[in-house]
Amino acid sequence: MDIGYAGLPTPGGGQSPTTPGDMAALAAAIDPHLVQHVTDLAERNTKYAAAPLHTMVSAEDGSLWIKTSADSSTWATIYEPLPAWRPISLAGGYESGEFTPQIRLDGTRAHVRGRIQKSDGTTFALEGVKIADVPSDCQPATLGSWAGGASLQGDPMTGVGRLEVLGVGTSSSIGGAGSLIWFSQDGTQAGGAGVKWIDLSGSYWID
Repeated sequence: MDIGYAGLPTPGGGQSPTTPGDMAALAAAIDPHLVQHVTDLAERNTKYAAAPLHTMVSAEDGSLWIKTSADSSTWATIYEPLPAWRPISLAGGYESGEFTPQIRLDGTRAHVRGRIQKSDGTTFALEGVKIADVPSDCQPATLGSWAGGASLQGDPMTGVGRLEVLGVGTSSSIGGAGSLIWFSQDGTQAGGAGVKWIDLSGSYWID
């Protein structure tokens, strides 16, 4: 006789119990409904890749996943703590500004912050220039793009430009996959004024 939504097996009223076999069958039926425990994501992928659909796994950092496929190691994330901010590799001739350039990958969304300036104190060029590279796991499938702030100097000055991260497999005269590119319509103004620093604050999808 099966009991409950989980269909837990129990001996019938007229059935003589076979304790070891009955206990094993009950344990096997209960096991897929338990929250399984792992150290981290890597152990989950190794240990539970072939687990049944609906298997729930918890990691030591509080991450919680549920398996969404009976045929492959496909999971839905119920909760994961925010990953740490990581450094961005700056291109030659550029340095960190007032705030350190950093990136955080949260699921399929990459968040960027910080400021970049020219190492020699000059202004940024008007045309597109490569200023940094993002980590390989933060490279977008196609293109990441957002409006980036800039210093306000000279006249005219819009104080904003365009930031782009080139996608996987991209190659151009400016840079390759993962290159962070700055585009501006301001450039150098009369008297030498122009964009002195770029604010990277923004985000983009990697999928």
